[in-house]
Amino acid sequence: MTGYFEKLMVMGEKEIRRALVRLSSEILERNGGIDNLMVVGIQTGGAHLANRMMKIIEKSEEKAPESGLLDITLYRDDAPMLKAPQVGRTDLDSDLNGKKVVLIDDVIYTGRTIRAAMDALIDFGRPKSIQLAVLIDRGLREFPIHPDYVGRTVPTAPDERVEVLLREEGNKKDRVIIYGTDENAPAKKEEP
Repeated sequence: MTGYFEKLMVMGEKEIRRALVRLSSEILERNGGIDNLMVVGIQTGGAHLANRMMKIIEKSEEKAPESGLLDITLYRDDAPMLKAPQVGRTDLDSDLNGKKVVLIDDVIYTGRTIRAAMDALIDFGRPKSIQLAVLIDRGLREFPIHPDYVGRTVPTAPDERVEVLLREEGNKKDRVIIYGTDENAPAKKEEP
């Protein structure tokens, strides 16, 4: 990331694992188990986290709920401005009608991604409800969208970036990093 420096690691592997276990448990508690439940991961980071959570839920319930993957590229409000959008896979084989759908994403920021995801879901059916689980809530919303389940709230400035780095994406370790801009970088000490 040109123009950014690593400012702070806010979660490591253990913290991410614990957060996913807690989020999975909260989802099961609120929904009374997996009956009529569908877990949908938003491509790409949310899809990886959803896969992990599905394994946690399956271990707890001895059966996995229905699941799916959702790519929101063509539903983004800036899609017409994209030169060559990279459209990922959407896999919603199950009928959404009447289901309690839990969207999973890695970071919520402005709320625009979630708005696009809800638009995409509605094109596939009419869920009974849509809930949202995120690993990181960084605040600074532009749309009135708030998650039902949050791994960690990390207040940030608009010029900062939050990256969720996962093994599934080729990283050696799972981590959540806040990056600052170069203009806000700590001053380098001059050598004598």
